[in-house]
Amino acid sequence: MMKVKEIMAPINAEMIEFEVRFRQSMRSKVPLLDKITHYIIKRKGKQMRPMFLFLTAKMLGNVNDKTYDAASLVELLHTASLVHDDVVDDANERRGFFSLNALWKNKIAVLVGDFMLSRVLLLSIEKNNIRLLEIVARAVREMSEGELLQIEKARKLDITEEVYFDIILQKTASLIATVCESAAVSVEREDEAANMRKFGELVGLAFQIKDDIFDYGDSIAIGKPTGLDIRERKMTLPLIYVLNTCDKETKKELINIVKNKNEDSKFVKKAIELVAKNGGIEYAQKKMNELKNEALNCLINIPESPSKSAIIGLVEYTIQRTK
Repeated sequence: MMKVKEIMAPINAEMIEFEVRFRQSMRSKVPLLDKITHYIIKRKGKQMRPMFLFLTAKMLGNVNDKTYDAASLVELLHTASLVHDDVVDDANERRGFFSLNALWKNKIAVLVGDFMLSRVLLLSIEKNNIRLLEIVARAVREMSEGELLQIEKARKLDITEEVYFDIILQKTASLIATVCESAAVSVEREDEAANMRKFGELVGLAFQIKDDIFDYGDSIAIGKPTGLDIRERKMTLPLIYVLNTCDKETKKELINIVKNKNEDSKFVKKAIELVAKNGGIEYAQKKMNELKNEALNCLINIPESPSKSAIIGLVEYTIQRTK
């Protein structure tokens, strides 16, 4: 597996330049807002989205101002959605740091998220990036619909695999699809826009299934199980598969744990064991690898280059990562 350093090699200069431009895109005359956006930038994660965006753009053409704009738009949208999510979920932490709502309360957090969405609109209009705005606006709609679909379906535990994929396609995969599609558009490669969108969707689906598998930690030797999804009654692929294929007794026991005993560590551990024993994790891994291969097939006709090798490495990394 390629190391992150090797994956980053073709786009090191672009990532450094992007940080500067992204900071500028969040500037405000309000000191409190500047203080908060500085805090957000300081605690950034792995930066998978900008990496996918710049590698896609470089694989298809030449990175330009429009590419940096696309990266800023997507990152502003993503950050706004995380800030709002933390408020909705009443979360006090994100990636080991305090969440905005924990430090500055809900009202301020919601307003900061709104400010970022306004920057998405204004940046697009200032630079006349209407096509990019169209792609990003679609992502806002899909992410909201996916979240609402999950809330609607989560009340019942009879969710099908088809509905699960509908939810994660909109909630998670739509953002990576937006990243790859807007990268193609930014380098004047409309001919590859739909293909790159499909590529991003497939990578996003595989990425989410990998997250699902993490919840069953010790079953695949990556540390202790968290069982967080079970505690939150989230219907993930390993659990859905087992509920749809196991015997009546196991199904009854699993449903009882998820519905009534999801706060009890002993029972959560039991649920994790049942899912692992009944092939849920193996099935999810198989699905994840199928999606990864389908994603890589989208790149077959694209000429070889260091950026193409790196983006293949990044796809492999997303499904082999250990955290």
